[in-house]
Amino acid sequence: MTGHPYSGQPDRAFWRRAVSSAGPGGLDPVTRVGFRIGPSTRVASLGSCFSQHLTRHLAAQGVALFDTEPAPADLAPDEALRRNYGVFSVRAGNVYTVRQALQLVDRAFGRFQPREPAWRREGRVVDPFRPTIEPDGFDDVAAMEHDREQHLARVRELFERAEVLVFTLGITEAWCSAEDGAVFPLAPGVAGGSLSAERHRFVRFGFAETASDLASFRDRLLAVNPGLRLVLTVSPVPLAATFTDEHVCVASMQSKSVLRAAVGELSATDERVSYFPSYEVVAGFGTPRSYYADDLRHVTEAGVRHVMRLFVGNYMQDARPASAPLEPGLHAEAVCDEDLLDARPAGATAPRGSWLARLRHSLGWRWHRLPLPERNPRVD
Repeated sequence: MTGHPYSGQPDRAFWRRAVSSAGPGGLDPVTRVGFRIGPSTRVASLGSCFSQHLTRHLAAQGVALFDTEPAPADLAPDEALRRNYGVFSVRAGNVYTVRQALQLVDRAFGRFQPREPAWRREGRVVDPFRPTIEPDGFDDVAAMEHDREQHLARVRELFERAEVLVFTLGITEAWCSAEDGAVFPLAPGVAGGSLSAERHRFVRFGFAETASDLASFRDRLLAVNPGLRLVLTVSPVPLAATFTDEHVCVASMQSKSVLRAAVGELSATDERVSYFPSYEVVAGFGTPRSYYADDLRHVTEAGVRHVMRLFVGNYMQDARPASAPLEPGLHAEAVCDEDLLDARPAGATAPRGSWLARLRHSLGWRWHRLPLPERNPRVD
């Protein structure tokens, strides 16, 4: 043996060769895929708002996103988007946490029925688990429950028939029911309902909880769809706000680090799970400043194109040239419910985020950990 143990490593293993010399837009950290996506592959998406960009980029490759809850045929395209049709493969809205995704599977297959009652917003009824899905709300609880029943049937179809599911993990902070642990995509009071110190709790999921939830999510899906392949990725979009006592920058790094570590553990030990490094491409060392908008949070089209160029080049069979034109489509701007956390009425002068500090102080709340879900929970 000559040299040292690293002498025979390929260029991708050395920072100077793989990163420093990559040049603008040249970074490609994808090293393991395991399967390819063809024109007829049923590709589905779920997760945080960043994953919405997948739709139009797949369309440029001639692949339609597998959609089990499409808009009614007589609904105009603009109205369909306003009502959140075609944003993901099913009209679930943003699924930010792994616990929320696991909960969605269990709800769809009858393992879990949350006890949280319907929320109200300006005299209308809102689904606590999809509070922005109908922007005008529902007429009454019966209408909401009927829509929810139809929606969960489409979720079951999605999980049973999809061949590839791209799940973009977003954050680890959430609000939940103190009664049964049901997780909401938004805090009560943001887009409906009202916050209660007795009924609701803030939680920040740690690594053990997140890793366990992610493994359970995989297991539940493979139990009903053994041929499914998972592509996991972590959103490079930082937290819009935190309810912890940390600086939002620190809280965001904590959240992304937990998610990235959990995904790394699962993908390294299961060939049915592939990690796609969109987080490293946009938020990693040496990435162009132009990949983030002026708010240093939302990803620009340049960043999105780099990420999706790598996805297409590494996962697609017979990929078209990277210069293939993109349809303007409905999703150039991602629909992000989390942005509502920092929304203010016109003319408001309070410092951004101050309502979080006031609320935390007035209620005396600290964040809590939730117990890990049972591997095979009882049907309520």
